[in-house]
Amino acid sequence: MINADRIIASLIIISSLYFMWHAIALPIGWNGIEGGPGGGAFPFWLSVIMLICSAIVFWRSSSGTKFQKFSFDTSMIKPILLVSVSLLCTVGLISVIGAYIAIFLFLFWYLRVIGRHSIGLSLTIPVLTPILMFFFFEVTLRIMLPKGVSEPLFLPLYAKFF
Repeated sequence: MINADRIIASLIIISSLYFMWHAIALPIGWNGIEGGPGGGAFPFWLSVIMLICSAIVFWRSSSGTKFQKFSFDTSMIKPILLVSVSLLCTVGLISVIGAYIAIFLFLFWYLRVIGRHSIGLSLTIPVLTPILMFFFFEVTLRIMLPKGVSEPLFLPLYAKFF
């Protein structure tokens, strides 16, 4: 198991370095002209985070520290399939109904049906997340996310913020 940790961590380190190498072809800093991050900023910095995390995994597996054994329980297959299928549906719905509504539906489904949380929490997080995403991506960074058929709902917001 320790050798598998080292092999996977090594592959992720190599992948991270490869992604960083390609990301620096674009600007990775703040773009003063357009007022946002350069085109390579997110890929580069996410690759740095992957590199750091995989280096920690490699170091921990090499240090000889005893780890808690991981075993896959077959009762987890159904929840994993539920989440995987719902994520695939969410990705498929993004181009049709828009990112914000698809993310709302996924979060509500995940919290209420899979997580069995209260209706208050199951509505609060799915409502707040798309709102915060809108202000972060579209207003702050000026990155437009797909809206699909929900585009007309955003016209008043565009008039206010742009």
